[in-house]
Amino acid sequence: MRTLLAAGCVAGAFLVGSIPFAYLAARLVSGTDLRRVGTGTVSGTGVGETSGFWPMAVAGLLDIGKGAAAVVLTAGSRPLLAAFCAGAAVIGHNWSPWLRGAGGRGLSVAGGACLTMAWPGAAVLTIGVGLGRLFHQTGLGSFVAQASLPLALALTAGWPSTVADPVVGGILGAALVVPMWAKRLMGNAPRHRRPARVRVSRLLFDNDTGWPAPGRRPD
Repeated sequence: MRTLLAAGCVAGAFLVGSIPFAYLAARLVSGTDLRRVGTGTVSGTGVGETSGFWPMAVAGLLDIGKGAAAVVLTAGSRPLLAAFCAGAAVIGHNWSPWLRGAGGRGLSVAGGACLTMAWPGAAVLTIGVGLGRLFHQTGLGSFVAQASLPLALALTAGWPSTVADPVVGGILGAALVVPMWAKRLMGNAPRHRRPARVRVSRLLFDNDTGWPAPGRRPD
């Protein structure tokens, strides 16, 4: 019974994460299908470019809320299960079944889960993105933040959060990072074969060409 309940929690977290708020916001405000704009990434950036700041802000807050909702029922009593629920929510966001596998990059969802379970993780992700934007290298900044996340959550376990075990903190970080990196590598064209140098560029910079021009968005 406990196994079934745990599986149900993970499945529910996936479904919560799969709700495509960015897609819905762009559709409602400007009639835009984000899958067919630019690189096809269903993200807050796409909402901002097609529909304006406030729809982008609302969609971003709702995506953060998805991450929080995915773990709120289990974070206090079963943090290890909550860690897997957090990862499932990111997977649902990145490969939404409602969008035939399209999706975003999972940063907002991961941040929402961290805010609920281990707030230092949300700080690490925010600082990484902020520094990346400051130096016009958002992809690289977010990569460094993601790479630091499992260790950061392990080292800060026991802070005012629901994660007291360093091992659980590391698992939470890994559960969030793995689907985010998988999406970076695959983009929105997972069947396309890419040379090794392009895959390295996608992982580090989240684009196909290496050091991107400011404002370039990945696919």
